[in-house]
Amino acid sequence: MDESFDLTGCVVTPRAETPQVGGDQQQARDTVIVGWTVYAPPGHPRMPLRTTDKVVVRGERCEITGQPGDWGRSPFTGIHGPVQFAADRVTG
Repeated sequence: MDESFDLTGCVVTPRAETPQVGGDQQQARDTVIVGWTVYAPPGHPRMPLRTTDKVVVRGERCEITGQPGDWGRSPFTGIHGPVQFAADRVTG
């Protein structure tokens, strides 16, 4: 069953990779945006997110790659930190 829900209040930053060049020769390459790092607010009723979940970030359909990380509670303030995950564009 495909259920969708809104996850508002997120901070989204581009995640980039610079393609590796083979051999000993260094060549200048353009940086490629491969997806986003998303910082979601804690306490959403649909948490935790799973690696099998799909998300739409800035209009692009993405897959959650890797295990979402929960920053936990700060020992200094007691405030719960964000849930961080990588979202990669789905191609093909």
